[in-house]
Amino acid sequence: MSVKVTDLRSAIERLKEMPGQLLETHVPAEPMAELSGIYRHVGAGGTVIRPTKEGPAMLFHKIKGHPDAKALIGLLASRKRAAALLDCPPEQLGWKLSECAENPIQPVSINGKGKCQEVVHKAGSADFDLRKLVPAPTNTPEDAGPYITLGMCYASHPDTGQSDVTIHRLCIQGKDELSIFFTPGARHIGAMAERAEELGQKLPISISIGVDPAIEIGSCSEPPTTPLGYDELSIAGALRGEPVELCQCLTVNERAIANAEYVIEGEVIPGIRVQEDQNSHTGYAMPEFPGYTGPASDQCRLIKVKAVTHRKNPILQTCIGPSEEHVSMAGIPTEASIIGMIEKAMPGRLQNVYCASAGGGKYMAVLQFCKKAHSDEGRQRQAALLAFSAFSELKHIFLVDEDVDCFDMNDVLWAMNTRFQGDTDIITIPGVRCHPLDPSNDPDFSASIHDHGIACKTIFDCTVPFHLKHRFRRAQFLDLNPEPWLKGCSEHEV
Repeated sequence: MSVKVTDLRSAIERLKEMPGQLLETHVPAEPMAELSGIYRHVGAGGTVIRPTKEGPAMLFHKIKGHPDAKALIGLLASRKRAAALLDCPPEQLGWKLSECAENPIQPVSINGKGKCQEVVHKAGSADFDLRKLVPAPTNTPEDAGPYITLGMCYASHPDTGQSDVTIHRLCIQGKDELSIFFTPGARHIGAMAERAEELGQKLPISISIGVDPAIEIGSCSEPPTTPLGYDELSIAGALRGEPVELCQCLTVNERAIANAEYVIEGEVIPGIRVQEDQNSHTGYAMPEFPGYTGPASDQCRLIKVKAVTHRKNPILQTCIGPSEEHVSMAGIPTEASIIGMIEKAMPGRLQNVYCASAGGGKYMAVLQFCKKAHSDEGRQRQAALLAFSAFSELKHIFLVDEDVDCFDMNDVLWAMNTRFQGDTDIITIPGVRCHPLDPSNDPDFSASIHDHGIACKTIFDCTVPFHLKHRFRRAQFLDLNPEPWLKGCSEHEV
């Protein structure tokens, strides 16, 4: 690859070098529901309602109501594309991210203005209106309002000053107001906002939109890989081999990603809670990664916006919640967490991990495990327990042998059909806190569930008992290079 990826624009140029990975259109598109409605058919994949497929990213050069802006959707909606943008083989992404988390490179502050501050709009002026400045879309006609789906929220702890970046649900509520939803106990900036509220303080925050994809993936890392006080921008720095550059915000005491396309500067206001759908009254928020539209929350925090800055002719980057893009951003960091935990406990046994599309990158993992000796029998289940502790939001784990391709769910289901017996190979762990966005994790679904967000975590052990491995040897084909036979074949003949 000739283009070095350092920001969103260079990432787009990298895609232009890759046949079939980017579509560009100059046909005007309406941000309200049209962007996602179009892209669902083009390349969303994931848990989006069918028909959909995994396909190229799409760049819209003309957005109705925003003559100077463009919109990009689906940048990471393909593991192959994510791997190319991170200069790593697709099957090694989890391992690379795990290594980078162990060897972080901290971000640095630059002197002067960042590229994100080429154009400045400060709140208080007569023409300041978020809805006109930022072409934030709705995913569906039922959404609570326009959402910023890929905003890198950056804030610092009121006590320690330690900073962190995470992605949150951000809905435009007015000309200078955003709502932000914090999943209880799940994100570090939520803890910062709670502490600031205890102190009666506003929490300064920057929201950077349209950044290097390494930042987007790194920002989705979670404890225990990245505990409170760990700045996930340092993972992106390690991925690139150089620090992420930050610039000082113009109106709040915080920093922002210097080469972002847009930056929203604001403060989380203490003591105020916002009804998410106060403008639309639909009862819904937006489509979430499990494939359902989540209910609107009445416990969102309020961000009072102080300024919007952006590059000239900015590109608004967005995603569809249930798409393959979420699988890349959430699943690869989950794989890294699992790898880090299991490698410490039993090095050399775990061959690979895949957090599959069907689980949205969070609910399901396939662990490829190698039993090297008779004493390894049972360790595969120990590895699954470690995976659950490494990433609490996991619900289902499939265990497969080293000869099964963990990235191919057909191969995983083949293993389940030929190496699995339901009465002995299902291990259930009921009554464990999982993820509140899974609608089946609710007492209305099952009397065994005592609270919303509680689940029965399940292990499906599709590995062969060690003493029987000789009987489960896959058919061995002649290993050769087919190229000599393919040369000269027409496409129709192949």
